[in-house]
Amino acid sequence: MTDSRRWPLRGRAADAALALAVAAMVVGSGLVRFPTTFADFHLLDGLLIAAACAALLLRRRFPVPVALFTLVVCGFYYPLSTFDGPLVLAFAVALFTVAAEGHTAVAAVLAVAAMLLVGYGEMGSAQRHLDNTSTYLLAGWLVAAVAIGGLARNRRAYLREAEQRMLAAEREKDEEARRRASDERLRIARELHDVLGHHISLINVQAGAALHRLDADPGQAEPALVSIKQASKDALRDLRATLGVLRQVDEAAPTTPAPSLARIDALVEQAGGAGLAVRTELAGPVRPLPPEVDLAGYRIVQEALTNVTRHADARTACVAIRYSDHDVRVEIDDDGVGAAGRNTNRGNGIRGMEERAQALGGEFSAGQRPSGGFRVHARLPWRNDT
Repeated sequence: MTDSRRWPLRGRAADAALALAVAAMVVGSGLVRFPTTFADFHLLDGLLIAAACAALLLRRRFPVPVALFTLVVCGFYYPLSTFDGPLVLAFAVALFTVAAEGHTAVAAVLAVAAMLLVGYGEMGSAQRHLDNTSTYLLAGWLVAAVAIGGLARNRRAYLREAEQRMLAAEREKDEEARRRASDERLRIARELHDVLGHHISLINVQAGAALHRLDADPGQAEPALVSIKQASKDALRDLRATLGVLRQVDEAAPTTPAPSLARIDALVEQAGGAGLAVRTELAGPVRPLPPEVDLAGYRIVQEALTNVTRHADARTACVAIRYSDHDVRVEIDDDGVGAAGRNTNRGNGIRGMEERAQALGGEFSAGQRPSGGFRVHARLPWRNDT
């Protein structure tokens, strides 16, 4: 049974127009073929024609019952009526609807039953009403009604499937856009965290040192203030460069070199200004790296030194960079107080370093060293020969 909500007012109006058209064709065809029989048009003829055509108003809600009803009405009409109109048209329309609503097997059975009834009526009658040609034409009409109804059903199913595929593609496109936007927001947040966190951490450390020295020896506060000035200048410069990329406006190209492992000395110098002795170790032939690998390595070293300066209470740190034909490894060790004095929860800094490494298909680890202190290790692949 078809849900009536599928057929709005416009669909019901079309069904009413179709029912009236079938009734007009039945009556008009009967008058054209046998004009003299109009005088023999009885009330029973009108009732049967009206009943069969009115049933078509419900053909979409109750396709099979309507087809059975019109078949029964035709079974009474042709033996009893004195008005020879093609009421079988109503049954053909109902048969088409049954097939179009997906009941193709039922429609085929009804068509066969109709032809059996016609054959039985012809055999039981002393007068031949249909010749062979008319019988074949009637069978062809019924077969065509079933076939066309099945084709209409398949076409609607195809259109629905195509619409669903289009909607699914749109949803997938929207989800992909949202995913990319989320990834981009995460990348921006990570970049700003690394840029601002490093410099502000240095400013915080140097400000604490300056306040301490103001009480003990005001003359020694000047180096800390100079470091604060330089760190704030660098923070503003890096922030301006990052926001310039985000705005994507037509501005002059930045004159500051992009963050790179080749600029590790600047990070070491800044950390030294905060009172941390940092040494660097290079292994393997230094070579140019893809920009995304170079930036990730620089940010990992930057964040690791920031964490050492803020949390580790360390005096020394070592930054080791090892180049190979397939990857670059960065390792930052410190001699801090270890787990007893460091918050071991995975904050945004460690999580951001891990995400940078994993985004490149690399590996990341961070934890206490057996000999004391803390170690950050990252392997960043830059070439895949497999």
